[in-house]
Amino acid sequence: MTGRIDTNEFSRKLGLTSTELMQHMQQMAKEGLLKKVGGGFALTNKARLVLKASSPVAWNMRFNFYTELDQPAGVSAGSVKEFRDLALKVNETSLEFHLYRGDFENWFSTSVSDSVFAAELAKIQKRNLKGEDLRKAIVTTLEARYSL
Repeated sequence: MTGRIDTNEFSRKLGLTSTELMQHMQQMAKEGLLKKVGGGFALTNKARLVLKASSPVAWNMRFNFYTELDQPAGVSAGSVKEFRDLALKVNETSLEFHLYRGDFENWFSTSVSDSVFAAELAKIQKRNLKGEDLRKAIVTTLEARYSL
């Protein structure tokens, strides 16, 4: 929902009782996803990032992994979550290739619209990590930022 809505109407739209809705909302508040605002609730920045992690980018903005120039790895990510899943699996040379060319930074800045995470990738790049150490740094930073 992008605007104000009555709790009873909201629970009906979700197919929940008012009590069930309130239980879910209380749990979300405990997890830092909702905050009390005036007489209602709003999503926190953490919740927005969780949603962003699952939200697909436009088809033509997917991240296509390569191992080197003109050598596609045959996989692409259409969301932050897919990116994380693939970062766990792709050949580490692909991670090195893209990180040190600035490809990851560019994708997160432009396609995902997250310049904060792009800056985190720049910090990882300066550490000159390779192989599994690089994979771990990318994945750990992704999981911390997006609560994956």
